[in-house]
Amino acid sequence: MPDPGLSPLQSSLPAAGAHFGAHVLAEALAAGVAAAPDVAPVLPSLPAGPALPTGPSLPTGPSVVVRAAPVDVPVHGSVDLPTPDVAAASVRQPSPALERILRGPSGLGTAGLHLARREEPAPPAAPEGPVVGHPIPGLYYHPVPEPDAARVEEVSRRIKAWAQDEVALYPDDWEDQFDGFFVGRYMVACHPDAPTVEHLMLATRLMVAENAVDDCYCEDHGGSPIGLGGRLLMAHTALDPLHTTKEYQPDWAQSLHSDAPRRAYRSAMEYFLQVAGPSQADRFRHDMARLHMGYLAEAAWAQTEYVPEVWEYLAMRQFNNFRPCPTITDTVGGYELPADLHAQPAMQRVIALASNATTIVNDLYSYTKELASPGRHLNLPVVIAEREGCSVQEAYLKAVDVHNDLMHDFEAAAAELAVTCPVPSVPRFLRGVAAWVDGNHYWHQTNTYRYSLPDFW
Repeated sequence: MPDPGLSPLQSSLPAAGAHFGAHVLAEALAAGVAAAPDVAPVLPSLPAGPALPTGPSLPTGPSVVVRAAPVDVPVHGSVDLPTPDVAAASVRQPSPALERILRGPSGLGTAGLHLARREEPAPPAAPEGPVVGHPIPGLYYHPVPEPDAARVEEVSRRIKAWAQDEVALYPDDWEDQFDGFFVGRYMVACHPDAPTVEHLMLATRLMVAENAVDDCYCEDHGGSPIGLGGRLLMAHTALDPLHTTKEYQPDWAQSLHSDAPRRAYRSAMEYFLQVAGPSQADRFRHDMARLHMGYLAEAAWAQTEYVPEVWEYLAMRQFNNFRPCPTITDTVGGYELPADLHAQPAMQRVIALASNATTIVNDLYSYTKELASPGRHLNLPVVIAEREGCSVQEAYLKAVDVHNDLMHDFEAAAAELAVTCPVPSVPRFLRGVAAWVDGNHYWHQTNTYRYSLPDFW
């Protein structure tokens, strides 16, 4: 699915060429700003292509191209929202350079390069209501608009039907927990650029499948560190298929239906492959292998009752984190960040920082939930308190500072990359990752069914 913009950099392009392109772009921007500060350089307009169907079926094959009609949907830094009463000073604007990146290009012919590109008509806006839940005082984050209510309802309906009817994901007595995850609201908030509901469903199925593996293999729905490696390996073959002899292939294929996590992985990946290009699919498999390796490290520590050093814990969290979710933002957005650009060290740093920050958000919001769960759960405040000999309150507040440092580093790295690699798909992808970061915080803040804050303030 090529991005409907300028031709991407080729893998043989040296770094000097990219810097030269940035120099030329900077001169053009300077000239444009001198004449009219809010006008970006003019780029040629591009035709729109066919839309994917929004029903349950999709064309097969990796060559589906989606070029949606442009509609602006604001992301952080481009909309003013009422600041919550709690910790109002924590809601800060990104740097001016990053704000320009997130706002996207303006001017004649640049609409095709904006973050949001929807196919279906936008429904009437839902009436505004109070924001549910309170943000963590002192946490650096960006508020987001309330997710599109019609999309949330439709995604919620479709994902529950998939979970119940297609993969038999959970028994009846888990239904409240499934509903309380509010995955429809989560994914709509994280992917404001998705051109259709079916694109949103790509991310939603994968998110639900990943959580099923975590809950059933690792956590409190039958999970255990004992034997985890074998279970994860077998589940991973639902994403990265086994190539074996004709004699043993049927046994493996049958195993993919043997438990709920594998059924969910298999089905979600089949839907994903109908839209994702080969490099996007391989990128996702790689990130899922990273995730599974992080699960194994945490399980090993649980078996040996080892509390890692803080830096060791953060290293584990770079693997056991949300990374598979923001890295598919281009697939969900209906375009493709070329593989050689995704593989650049600067891009890998941006993705890692964003994923690390979003995972520490989870540590902070789930802190009281994990304390109330059986056994000892490692999270950043717990590790800081143990290893640095401070109170749980001091450790929690220091974990907030760690998150904030990661966020500032992510924003600085994203702003620098957008300038040094001015290929249209790059800032577009960076805006998508930033939107995912903000949507992830929004979901944690508002999901009072799952999360509550400790009494540390």
